[in-house]
Amino acid sequence: MSETRSAKAGEKKLLILQTIAAMLERPAAEKVTTALLAKQLEVSEAALYRHFASKAQMYEGLIEFIEGGVFAVIAQIEAQEESGLKQAEMIVASLLRFAQKNRGLTRVLVGDALVHENPRLQSRINQLQGRIEATLKQCLKVAAAQGALAAGHDFGAHADVLLCYTLGRWQRFVKSGFKDDPLAQWPAQWPLLAR
Repeated sequence: MSETRSAKAGEKKLLILQTIAAMLERPAAEKVTTALLAKQLEVSEAALYRHFASKAQMYEGLIEFIEGGVFAVIAQIEAQEESGLKQAEMIVASLLRFAQKNRGLTRVLVGDALVHENPRLQSRINQLQGRIEATLKQCLKVAAAQGALAAGHDFGAHADVLLCYTLGRWQRFVKSGFKDDPLAQWPAQWPLLAR
């Protein structure tokens, strides 16, 4: 019986997170408050707090969901692709694709949805971005070991450029009201980024 109860609680938590993400997908979305969220779900605010101790904890749940999805795809790319340069290309493309498919979560990734929220949430996003950058740096080191990049290549600077490009494409997507497709010029831009 307790397994059924915890399964239902897990489903309710997921529904709350999905609803927040959907609310964040509206280009001119107002700030997501617990009152608006409760109204959207047709429950009381107290019902929300049975599943999450705070609104910050709800956003932490979204960030954990993002991390899980992003790093699962990255692990697949690393396992299936031997070329370090191709890994970097596929990782950046997958991050842009993630934004295309998850508009509300992209607002979390660029910090847009976290304004006036607990500062530790932005720290979590910064850590996530740091992990992506470290992964890209490792891919570039593999590329150099494979002869695709010069031995003296500045891996840190290159990984930083790739991360800044990704963040910039996400930001433009969000600020354009989700009209400026993150992958719009990707085929022409990757050769410039790969150098």
